[in-house]
Amino acid sequence: MPQFQTLPANLPAPVDDGACRHLLHATLPNVALASTQGPAVNLYKLTGWSVIYVYPMTGQPDKALPDGWDSIPGARGCTPQSCAFRDHYAELQQLGTHVFGLSTQTNTYQTEAATRLHLPFALLSDHQFVFAETLQLPTFEVDQMRLTKRVTLLVLNGRIEHYIYPVFPPDQNATQVMDWLTRHV
Repeated sequence: MPQFQTLPANLPAPVDDGACRHLLHATLPNVALASTQGPAVNLYKLTGWSVIYVYPMTGQPDKALPDGWDSIPGARGCTPQSCAFRDHYAELQQLGTHVFGLSTQTNTYQTEAATRLHLPFALLSDHQFVFAETLQLPTFEVDQMRLTKRVTLLVLNGRIEHYIYPVFPPDQNATQVMDWLTRHV
């Protein structure tokens, strides 16, 4: 299996620094985000349940990850996280949810990842940080890039009803989401 699809055994676990406590019951911003599946998507306007997993960046097979990537708590694992949501997509649909991945990478970058990983759901680009800044999502910097920390939002009719932060391990996030939805919806 390619290196970017597996998680090293010794990844440092992120700690809850309280950076997402303000998100519970927050309303999503009324903003359209570029989508890998066509027209822009405005998450605020969606009805029903939506799962939005926010992640730093997906790796690409022909490019090295940023220096020290594996030593940043919570950075590594975007591709395994996306693949887990792909693998559980049918189950999530049975629970009546929309699924979206969201990062600050460009739509072109994300389209490559969505195609390569055969994702049945859209990845959304917040490359101008409008969504992230409006919600005051936590960020970090590496290799002169500002990236969002990993957080998963469970949203009902444009309002955050639950969030998972920190997300660890990222390849188990889809299962965590399904467990919560099964108990609460």
